[in-house]
Amino acid sequence: MSSFGTYLLGFFILIIGLAVAAYLLNVPTMWILVGVIILVGIGILMATQRTKMKDPPAPPPPGGPGYGGGNPNIPPRG
Repeated sequence: MSSFGTYLLGFFILIIGLAVAAYLLNVPTMWILVGVIILVGIGILMATQRTKMKDPPAPPPPGGPGYGGGNPNIPPRG
Protein backbone atom coordinates (compact mmCIF):
# COMPACT_ATOMS: atom_id res chain seq x y z
CA MET A 1 0.00 0.00 0.00
CA SER A 2 1.32 3.44 -0.86
CA SER A 3 2.12 5.98 1.81
CA PHE A 4 -0.82 8.06 0.56
CA GLY A 5 -3.23 5.14 1.14
CA THR A 6 -1.73 4.31 4.51
CA TYR A 7 -2.04 7.92 5.65
CA LEU A 8 -5.67 8.13 4.53
CA LEU A 9 -6.54 4.80 6.15
CA GLY A 10 -5.16 5.98 9.49
CA PHE A 11 -6.93 9.31 9.16
CA PHE A 12 -10.26 7.59 8.40
CA ILE A 13 -9.86 5.39 11.48
CA LEU A 14 -9.28 8.56 13.53
CA ILE A 15 -12.40 10.18 12.03
CA ILE A 16 -14.53 7.13 12.81
CA GLY A 17 -13.29 7.15 16.41
CA LEU A 18 -14.09 10.84 16.79
CA ALA A 19 -17.55 10.37 15.25
CA VAL A 20 -18.36 7.52 17.63
CA ALA A 21 -17.16 9.59 20.59
CA ALA A 22 -19.33 12.53 19.46
CA TYR A 23 -22.32 10.19 19.11
CA LEU A 24 -21.78 8.85 22.64
CA LEU A 25 -21.65 12.44 23.90
CA ASN A 26 -25.10 13.04 22.32
CA VAL A 27 -23.86 15.50 19.69
CA PRO A 28 -26.58 16.01 17.05
CA THR A 29 -26.10 13.78 14.00
CA MET A 30 -26.08 16.74 11.61
CA TRP A 31 -23.02 18.21 13.34
CA ILE A 32 -21.28 14.85 13.38
CA LEU A 33 -21.74 14.61 9.60
CA VAL A 34 -20.48 18.17 9.09
CA GLY A 35 -17.40 17.37 11.17
CA VAL A 36 -16.76 14.13 9.28
CA ILE A 37 -16.95 15.91 5.89
CA ILE A 38 -14.57 18.63 7.04
CA LEU A 39 -12.10 16.13 8.49
CA VAL A 40 -12.16 14.00 5.33
CA GLY A 41 -11.28 17.09 3.29
CA ILE A 42 -8.46 18.00 5.67
CA GLY A 43 -7.20 14.42 5.59
CA ILE A 44 -7.02 14.36 1.79
CA LEU A 45 -5.21 17.70 1.71
CA MET A 46 -2.70 16.59 4.34
CA ALA A 47 -2.10 13.19 2.70
CA THR A 48 -1.50 14.84 -0.66
CA GLN A 49 0.88 17.38 0.82
CA ARG A 50 2.89 14.81 2.80
CA THR A 51 3.25 12.33 -0.05
CA LYS A 52 3.98 14.86 -2.81
CA MET A 53 6.96 13.96 -5.00
CA LYS A 54 10.04 16.02 -4.27
CA ASP A 55 11.54 18.06 -7.10
CA PRO A 56 14.71 16.49 -8.49
CA PRO A 57 17.94 18.29 -7.63
CA ALA A 58 19.19 20.83 -10.14
CA PRO A 59 21.85 19.52 -12.53
CA PRO A 60 25.39 20.84 -12.12
CA PRO A 61 26.27 23.89 -14.23
CA PRO A 62 27.76 23.21 -17.67
CA GLY A 63 31.53 23.09 -17.94
CA GLY A 64 33.70 22.13 -15.07
CA PRO A 65 36.98 23.02 -13.44
CA GLY A 66 38.99 25.20 -15.78
CA TYR A 67 35.91 26.51 -17.54
CA GLY A 68 34.68 28.79 -14.78
CA GLY A 69 32.04 26.26 -13.76
CA GLY A 70 31.64 27.02 -10.10
CA ASN A 71 35.09 28.44 -9.33
CA PRO A 72 35.03 32.25 -9.42
CA ASN A 73 38.85 32.43 -9.40
CA ILE A 74 39.15 30.81 -12.85
CA PRO A 75 38.06 33.02 -15.73
CA PRO A 76 35.99 31.42 -18.50
CA ARG A 77 37.84 30.39 -21.67
CA GLY A 78 37.02 31.68 -25.10
